[in-house]
Amino acid sequence: MEPGVPPPPPTPPSSPSAGATLFGKYQLGRLLGRGSFGKVFQALSLIDNSAVAVKIIDKAKTVDAAMEPRIVREIDAMRRLQNHPNILKIHEVMASKTKIYLVMELATGGELFSKISGRRRLKEGVARRYFQQLVSALNFCHQNGITHRDIKPQNLLLDEFGNLKVSDFGLSALPEQINNGLLHTACGTPAYTAPEVVRRRGYDGSKADAWSCGVILFVLLSGLLPFDDTNLVAMYKKIHRREYQFPDCISKPARYIIYQLLDPNPDTRMSIEKLMQNAWFKKSLRVQPQNSLFDSESLSHEKNCKPEMFSITNAFDIISLSSGLNLSGLFETTAFKKEKRFTTNLVSAEIVLEKVKEVGERLGFRTEKGKGWSIGLGKGKVVLIVNMVEIAPNLLLGEVKVVEGGIEFEELHWVNLKQGLEGVVVSWHKDSI
Repeated sequence: MEPGVPPPPPTPPSSPSAGATLFGKYQLGRLLGRGSFGKVFQALSLIDNSAVAVKIIDKAKTVDAAMEPRIVREIDAMRRLQNHPNILKIHEVMASKTKIYLVMELATGGELFSKISGRRRLKEGVARRYFQQLVSALNFCHQNGITHRDIKPQNLLLDEFGNLKVSDFGLSALPEQINNGLLHTACGTPAYTAPEVVRRRGYDGSKADAWSCGVILFVLLSGLLPFDDTNLVAMYKKIHRREYQFPDCISKPARYIIYQLLDPNPDTRMSIEKLMQNAWFKKSLRVQPQNSLFDSESLSHEKNCKPEMFSITNAFDIISLSSGLNLSGLFETTAFKKEKRFTTNLVSAEIVLEKVKEVGERLGFRTEKGKGWSIGLGKGKVVLIVNMVEIAPNLLLGEVKVVEGGIEFEELHWVNLKQGLEGVVVSWHKDSI
């Protein structure tokens, strides 16, 4: 090697196994399991010693005409949904000529399925807490135009604090897949799939997710499936006829929710939005688990979700060298924009945005209402987008995203904006960049 010429980057092993080092950045640990597209390992970041999960996809074995869209959807959906505490985060995408490496948040608590396997049921308060977190995550997905379409206990993971994490977006539907407001692909797991999905006549993905929530709540509270038959035809007949029985252990308020969600007619089925207004759903636990979603300070524990952890350079070019898989459009190739997050317990996102507008205009920003719960602010070269999402009853998460003029915003406007929002914000997240 000539003097002054840097050595080539480390090459990942052809068949990664425990103990192997990937790109000089991650050391693989034990095998956690096999996902939809490949093996999943626990790994250690050699940069900051944090624990992560690495999904390794062998392109030669799994990337074909059928699997490629699922891989693209999973990465794209997780990239779009980075900011919710109950959705598993993707930190980095790397690739060699033969493999794709997805570096994700490690959910050390395992699958929620393990807590209810063997017909075990959860206490109502615990089941409601998991259910609240699931519904909050799905509501966030729907607000961003994404439906999951494969909600089942095996795809619901738990972190070290016992908080739920929705995972496996391989069957999710992105906004651009919707045709005339409806989806047309039959997918999912039969026992958890809404009846209209099977009919292939077009369906509302958010209503299909709501059906799956009804099945999940039934399972959490009883340890049983509402519709369970080895003969799929017989099971679908039961679904259409609403033939199931409530065990005595399920309370009347919970039965009402389940009955409204397991409505075979999607037009009259309870929506996620209406569910979130239900009194039983909104009821908080008497004793909040430490560092749970409902402790506003716990939201600052999202230390591994910083978007700058994405490694984009050359990854998509390398991926596309074989099988034609091209992910280049999924991520911005320029630096990620800065953002600051906060929590508030005001009664509604509309009130928060109205106060943001009031403060912004007082500071000389022009304001413009965006889609959903969002508002734009502009002043000179600075452009901000403020988004709001309800992540739990009486708890809202806000995000101030700097679209343009980051340096000018930090030097001239950030302190004034922060002071102006003191009456709105409960706490700013220390990990926001």
